[in-house]
Amino acid sequence: MINDKKKYLEHIDDKEEIITLRKLLDDIEIVMRDKIVIATNFLNPYQRTLCYSLLNRFIDISYHEEGGYEDAERKVIIIYPDYLKYTKLDDFISVFKITTSYDFSDLSHKDILGSLMGLGIKREKIGDIIILKDFAEIIISKELKDYISFNLKKISNQTAIINEIDKEDIIIIKPKYKEIQTTISSLRLDVLIAAIFNLSRKNSSDIINSGKVKVDFKPIDNVSFKLNGGELISVRKKGRVKFEGILGESKKGKYRILIHKYIG
Repeated sequence: MINDKKKYLEHIDDKEEIITLRKLLDDIEIVMRDKIVIATNFLNPYQRTLCYSLLNRFIDISYHEEGGYEDAERKVIIIYPDYLKYTKLDDFISVFKITTSYDFSDLSHKDILGSLMGLGIKREKIGDIIILKDFAEIIISKELKDYISFNLKKISNQTAIINEIDKEDIIIIKPKYKEIQTTISSLRLDVLIAAIFNLSRKNSSDIINSGKVKVDFKPIDNVSFKLNGGELISVRKKGRVKFEGILGESKKGKYRILIHKYIG
């Protein structure tokens, strides 16, 4: 039904996401042919933006994103025939509240994700993991609800206690961050990373060139990539920062900038 799928992917430069978009085209074709509803895997904002560039080219379908709560980072895209009302569709995600038998505060996002993936669950089937003081909330594909309920017995070395909750009961917390003001000579990516993570320009450039940096979830390997303000920058094994914007510019052309460096 979709002729020449390669043509739909010609505008995609990111080769790592070609598989995601090929799967999306297959899903679109099934929805159009069989008049059914399909949900994608959980996708980050960058992946969803790429998907929209394809979805918007088909007039016979509609779509909606769902991640459990409005500001979820990872969401599925629910694709359905255009004549259906979204409010009438089945839900495709489930939410669990997880506590432990001992001291939950010792556990991290990495511990919970690792325990889920240790059950053979792929990362793309897991949405946001929200860590609170005494418990966590995990958002997962509904198809895995029973499997996780029966098989997730431990997180790290602690016994896991699992209860399903409604999406409306999700407790949202704002991420903690350290506010940093600093001065940089230019708005290049390598310059900002060097300043924020206390690196030399060479080390900063090496990190970018090795593919360890994402800007708004998009892999960037160009050291001279120019920032405008508002970008979320993640550096593998070093953390995430939000470049909030420029506070001022000196007579010598240097920029005073505001950064939020996320903690935990």
